This record gives sequence, C-alpha cells and structure tokens, in this order.
Amino acid sequence: MPFGHDMVHSLSTVVDLINTSPTAGGEECLSDLGQLGELVERWQVSGVDELGSGDLAQVRALRDAFHRVFTAPDQAAAVIRLNTLLGETRMTPRLTEHDGHPVHVHYFAPGASVAEHLAADCGIALAHLLVEGEWERLRTCAAPDCDRVFFDESRNRSRVYCDSRTCGNRMHVAAYRARRRA
Repeated sequence: MPFGHDMVHSLSTVVDLINTSPTAGGEECLSDLGQLGELVERWQVSGVDELGSGDLAQVRALRDAFHRVFTAPDQAAAVIRLNTLLGETRMTPRLTEHDGHPVHVHYFAPGASVAEHLAADCGIALAHLLVEGEWERLRTCAAPDCDRVFFDESRNRSRVYCDSRTCGNRMHVAAYRARRRA
C-alpha cells in the first residue's frame, strides 16, 4: 500500500515521539520544554504557539499511550487502545495549506495544546493504518538490546530493525562473525 506524505509524516512523528522514552531502550529525551520544542520544530508541528509548563507532562503521557498502541498484542487490542486515546481528543477536521505544503487535512481543534495536536494528527494516521489492515507495520526493533519502535514502509513488510545502519548492521556483523567462528 502506498502511503501519502501526510500519513508518513504523522507516522514518523509518532515513532520519533515514542522513541524519546526510556521504555524504548534509551534515555529520557523529553526531559524539558527545550527538548519538546526541538521535537515540535523537527516535525514542523504547526499551530503550536508557545509551550507551557503542563505541555511536557501531557506529551509524555500521550507518548506512553501511543507506545501501548504500538506494542499491543494484536490488532483488536490496538484498536481499543487507539479508540481510548482518540476519545479523549478534541478534533475539528479542516483543510489547510501552510509552509509550502499542498492542501491537506488537520484534525486538531484550533487552539489545541501540543499534546492534543499530536494525539489528533498522529492518532488519525494510526487509525487509517489499522483500517487498511496494515497494523503489522507497527514494529519493535528485532535487535535483542533495542526496544525502539518503527513503521515498516517496505513493500514486502520485511523490515525488522529500527535502523539498518545501527541495529541492522550490528546484527549482520554479529551473524557473520558467528558463522566465521563455526
């Protein structure tokens, strides 16, 4: 299934958000408003004016909810978890074009917090993925010491590592060395 630019952007955003968590095999990468601001800027989250003191805690809670969707044991559980998340989000779908991007749909309500914005746009992208029967594209890295999540965009759904240059290369080198020793 070919994925549109907006959907890939939202799915990449949610993957990056989840991977800022220590539960994704690393250190806390959303420890202050500065790091949250960097994430907002990196993913060009529009409609976010100023980040406030409550935004960090809200986005962290949202990050955990998205992680539960990615790590659901099956599609039915993922649907329940995503419906819960979406049910807590104010949404106002509207067409918009900004920053040189063509007309696309934003789902967040005007004046929404950064957490609501991310919940709406990323949640809808995940919902479309589930509706299209593509839930298995939400993955956790197969490297034994990595818990990062990713979205498999490959045509044949064959990607198993979060990053082929790090985890993938490391695992291939380890397999090669094991074969050489045998």
